[in-house]
Amino acid sequence: MKKPFWVFESDWITGGISGQGIILFLGGLFLLYKSTKEIHEKVEDKGHDEREVKKARSTSLTNAILQITVINIVFSFDSILTAIGMTNGISPNPNDALVLMIVAVVISVIIMMLFANPVGEFVNRHPSIQILGLSFLILIGFMLIAESAHLSHLVVFGNEAGTIPKGYLYFSIAFSLMVEFFDLRMKKNKKSVEEIEE
Repeated sequence: MKKPFWVFESDWITGGISGQGIILFLGGLFLLYKSTKEIHEKVEDKGHDEREVKKARSTSLTNAILQITVINIVFSFDSILTAIGMTNGISPNPNDALVLMIVAVVISVIIMMLFANPVGEFVNRHPSIQILGLSFLILIGFMLIAESAHLSHLVVFGNEAGTIPKGYLYFSIAFSLMVEFFDLRMKKNKKSVEEIEE
């Protein structure tokens, strides 16, 4: 998957296309498209027109299944590659790394199952969190596209595409969440004060 199956060179661009690069690139484009579309629909308050609602109902199940499948493939692929990279060389016995990865996946699935409903309810109660989450997906989409360019050893006008350090991404997400939670807390306190004054 990592080995390029097609290499291209010209005066201003060079690189090699691999299966891994294609999956990350298409996954990044998909996240950018879906997140941007969802943000636009939420901002424009679409979906209240009866024709749109009927059309959405007829195609929503198929689309939902396809979208969930695509997102699962992209994130599973990226997670597996990350897990392999992180467990590479931790033990001379390769089965130890495999057992560690299996245990980690099982624990993460259990955690996701436990927190899926409470997190979903919280996000549905706070539309600003929905927009923030969609914005994070845009960031992740850009990161996947940049990672794809890096894995393809893409060089444009003599500049090689590098990766975006994940620490930058995690910091920006954590900082945005912290600001949003402060804002939610402030709104909650303001609402409590108004109720007391009444």
